[in-house]
Amino acid sequence: MSAPEILEREEVSNTSGKGGWLVTVFNNDDNTYDEVVHILMVATGCDWEEAAIETWEIDHLGQSVVHQASQEECEGVALVISGIGIETKVSEA
Repeated sequence: MSAPEILEREEVSNTSGKGGWLVTVFNNDDNTYDEVVHILMVATGCDWEEAAIETWEIDHLGQSVVHQASQEECEGVALVISGIGIETKVSEA
């Protein structure tokens, strides 16, 4: 049996049209699941299921990327989320 071939990884440009910025949300001990799900739906326009999955990631992994868009849109989303005391970070993708 031969060893598996190692493939070179190609750089992939952002072709999704969503923008090159991300909003990351961090876990805290102050907000409830319901509060986090609700604010993610309000801030990002996602449905309940997506918000619930992201909230689970935040709780169990300590953080989750919850939105990708332009810098301006991500800063607005982060502002809404942080308005209820949740730590956020806006960064380039």
